[in-house]
Amino acid sequence: MTETLNTSTQTNLCRHLAYAAIATPKALAVAVQKSQRGTLTYQEIDFVTLHQRSDEIAYALNSYGIKSGMKAVLMVTPSIDFFALTFALFKAGIIPILVDPGMGIKNLKQCFAESKPDAFIGIPKAHIARLLFSWGKGSVKKYLTVGGSSVFAKLVAKLIGGASLASILKRYPLNAGDKKTSYPMVKLADDAMSAILFTSGSTGTPKGVVYSHKMFEAQITALKDDYAIEPGERDLATFPLFSLFGPALGMASIVPDMDASKPIKANPDFIFAAIEKYQCTNLFANPALIEVLGQAGISDDEAKQKIKLTSLKRVISAGAPATLPSIERFTLLLNDNVPVLTSYGATESLPLTKIASNELLKTTHITDNGGGICVGKPVNGVEIKIIKISEEVVEQWQDELALPTNTIGEIVVKGDMVSQQYYQRDTATAKAKIKDSTLLSESTNAVRHRMGDLGYLDDNGLLWMCGRKAHRVETPKQLFYSIPCERIFNTHNLVKRSALVSVKLLNVITPVICIELTDEAKKQQKEKDSTFDESSLFSALRSIAFSHQQTSAISHFLIHDDFPVDIRHNAKIFREKLAVWAEEELNHD
Repeated sequence: MTETLNTSTQTNLCRHLAYAAIATPKALAVAVQKSQRGTLTYQEIDFVTLHQRSDEIAYALNSYGIKSGMKAVLMVTPSIDFFALTFALFKAGIIPILVDPGMGIKNLKQCFAESKPDAFIGIPKAHIARLLFSWGKGSVKKYLTVGGSSVFAKLVAKLIGGASLASILKRYPLNAGDKKTSYPMVKLADDAMSAILFTSGSTGTPKGVVYSHKMFEAQITALKDDYAIEPGERDLATFPLFSLFGPALGMASIVPDMDASKPIKANPDFIFAAIEKYQCTNLFANPALIEVLGQAGISDDEAKQKIKLTSLKRVISAGAPATLPSIERFTLLLNDNVPVLTSYGATESLPLTKIASNELLKTTHITDNGGGICVGKPVNGVEIKIIKISEEVVEQWQDELALPTNTIGEIVVKGDMVSQQYYQRDTATAKAKIKDSTLLSESTNAVRHRMGDLGYLDDNGLLWMCGRKAHRVETPKQLFYSIPCERIFNTHNLVKRSALVSVKLLNVITPVICIELTDEAKKQQKEKDSTFDESSLFSALRSIAFSHQQTSAISHFLIHDDFPVDIRHNAKIFREKLAVWAEEELNHD
């Protein structure tokens, strides 16, 4: 197969896969781990085969009636088919709709009602759920079943309507006989919609983020330049979307057998085994998984290291604020000078900043004393400003909106990886986007994005996170920020984590700190161990509060058995639910 690449005119991110298929055709592109009866097996595919298979699928999709410009839900578990299908959709100019299955049935139905998909591509289980909960009813016209045995997939396809992936590939072959044909990759304008990625809904209603190829290209560039990822590396990929960047970077994606929507339930042994087998150089993991792996890799009884991940050159952590103790623990599994790179961003714009663990751990004292969490300096091409905290729409950017350094406000970002709109959500777009006429150029998106997070820039250009705007507590006398307040109380040895919530007491807004105890403290409390005394704990917390300006006015504390959190990160606390509970508890007393 021969193919000429003209990078100056290509406007499809699959050009990177096409290039890898030429440059390193037989190099490993993807390996997927499966656990069967205690035995780990691996399915592998090289770059040229992945490129050819995605060509074949793109052609079959078109022949089946799923064409460029149509929208297709993709609910396929991490697998070779997932990679080939995703690249096929991009090649064909079909817009994939990607959702987090962990967001719940109600949210999923809303996502599909808003996005109005033309096609539904999923595993049999997803199709059964689609029928049961009427996902995409009224808009979906094409159904495709993926995975399972070919017989089972065909049976499901027959029962629910549509076809199986295997059947359309057989019915519509791209390559007939010995003839090798390349699929004519669809070229799109830089800002044309190429995908819809729904936010998880962990901090509000899920919204469809419109992605363009320019956004994907900016993310690939950041990973290549700012994170120094090189062709030939191998990435242990624990998040499906990030795993797609591997082949685009000439890097193999090694997918462990785990539920990506529930990383806290991952089996660490499977992940350690995959890293060892493929000598992975990169690991992408959210803070919840970092915690799980760190706990598994160190022996608590002997305080000795059980695992050494000697092949890793870097670890990238993103998705939620990192806990410094978990990062410090995990670094013990790595070679000296191998960083854990904490990244800040969101579905709407990622990555925005990064900071290496050795630098981050130097900020522990500031964080523990209410200074927020340092998330580092902007990556190349990203500009960060801080604006006044407000719920008002800001239609047009003016430089006068930017606050001085060391002033807490809402974080606003610009750059090529920043999305320009939400899909079919004009009100949400107006609240989150600020038009900037100075950005109307070929290289930069024409909006700035309001992150909905609060923070400040220090004198060295470092960004410090202070929590979500919606989680602040405002009283007539003081404004309380979630992360600065919570990290102060988290220093107590009986506190696993804390949450600042707003409660009405005697019709007055009052800040309350909900406490989740450590496992040991929970055990003592349950067994009515005399070493645990609630009144002594609250007294100590009040003393801690009084010693810090940020928390000196906080005097109400409640112990909650188990915080409601998002299943993906196990870190994004549903403070709205806690606030309702806390108000009932305090007013009842």
